[in-house]
Amino acid sequence: MSDVVNKLWGFCHTLRHDGIDYGDYIEQLTYLLFLKMANERDIDLKHITWRNEKGQQVTTDCSWPALEAKSGTGLLEYFTDVLRALSRQTGLLGDIFAQSTSRFSNPVNLKRIVALIDEEEWTSMDVDVKGAAFEGLLEKAASEGKKGAGQYFTPRVLIQSIVRVMRPDPRGKNEFTICDPACGTGGFLVCAYEWLVKESKGGLSREESKRVKYHTYFGQDLVPRPRRLALMNLYLHNVEPHIYLGDTIYEPLRDEHYDVILTNPPFGTKGANQAPEREDFTIETSNKQLNFVQHVVNTLKPGGRAAMVLPDNCLFEGKAGEVFEILMHDCNLHTVLRLPRGTFTPYSQGVKANVIFFQKGYPTETTWIFDARSNVPGITKKERPLSDKHFEEFETVYGKDPNGRSKRTDSGETGRFRSFSIGEIKARDYKLDITWLKDESLESGDELPEPQDLAAEAITELEAVVDDLREIVRLIEREEGVEV
Repeated sequence: MSDVVNKLWGFCHTLRHDGIDYGDYIEQLTYLLFLKMANERDIDLKHITWRNEKGQQVTTDCSWPALEAKSGTGLLEYFTDVLRALSRQTGLLGDIFAQSTSRFSNPVNLKRIVALIDEEEWTSMDVDVKGAAFEGLLEKAASEGKKGAGQYFTPRVLIQSIVRVMRPDPRGKNEFTICDPACGTGGFLVCAYEWLVKESKGGLSREESKRVKYHTYFGQDLVPRPRRLALMNLYLHNVEPHIYLGDTIYEPLRDEHYDVILTNPPFGTKGANQAPEREDFTIETSNKQLNFVQHVVNTLKPGGRAAMVLPDNCLFEGKAGEVFEILMHDCNLHTVLRLPRGTFTPYSQGVKANVIFFQKGYPTETTWIFDARSNVPGITKKERPLSDKHFEEFETVYGKDPNGRSKRTDSGETGRFRSFSIGEIKARDYKLDITWLKDESLESGDELPEPQDLAAEAITELEAVVDDLREIVRLIEREEGVEV
């Protein structure tokens, strides 16, 4: 995949002279990749009927072979017609290509990128191709000074591990729904569906297949481009999801509830920096991740389960204890996984994060914490990439019950898996930044994190302090307003 990304990226510099910036180039690529992969999967786009500006009904062959056969100005005009035809379809196709326009003005450049894409058999690659290409290209763009690319991604290795223990299985359960309220390019939803296909070995009944295709997978994202990719990814997996465009935590609660929620809310404090006006939120805070926790709890069905990725500061900052007190009253927060340092390399290298697992409708009695971080060399993109081995022990001790009720054994102060009673957690004001292993790697000069990672960690912790200060200022201002 990296070779393909490098090839595609190498052409980006040429397109810059054609007035196409990084973001536009990546978006144009997704349209072309979709058409090529649809052809590989025998999705029929040969007879797309639509109405032109004069109201006349027109039929356009939007298939990849038809596009690949064009050249010169005819190719430019044809690509424009293809995007226009697809954008005017009803249903998911129209949603995927909504407001799509061609950014190419030089037919030679468009012909070259079509030829580059045509060289590969994309659907035969053992990766989420469009997500991986998009991720790789955004990484390249980030290195060119376009920071913030990592807001869309969770490492696929981590997603697959979470999905394996959560077992999001809709078989035999009417109205079973799976949601990611911060879905980005749809990684959690795609992996959940791939897990189902593997588990069922293609053995879904016709009725189940129809329900899974149209009524099982839901999501939401704030940014149009990753949402478009999520729709494309799932459509190419023969799934038609419901993925909304909008702000999950600042919009009113939608009247939908889910059996399984898998999500990695965006890191950082960028955004409105104010508490959302949600009547269903008990704790008022401007911290986005803590608001996502409240949102997830409120949108789970009774008995529903969730897995959420959260940065360390969400387990100890000012309002964290209040949010987790409510969470642990309403839900069984049975497991916390401390992720290896550098899990989100290269996008958010300094972020230390966790995954929390809980089930709604049962109060917490015991929380088990698995430390996959202490005395584990930090993740790097090349020398020490994240792999399945980082989560093998965790998956074993988690057990086969997705609700965390399998028999478990406390490994003691020298082990990685320990249990803490609700009484112990309450004594800590419901803050879950609990550690017991001495991290010897932090005392070794050879194993210390890179300077930029240490700086990023410091920034993350300072942002948590700033959030606390904002809350104090907001409370003071409110008190002054009441007195006036």
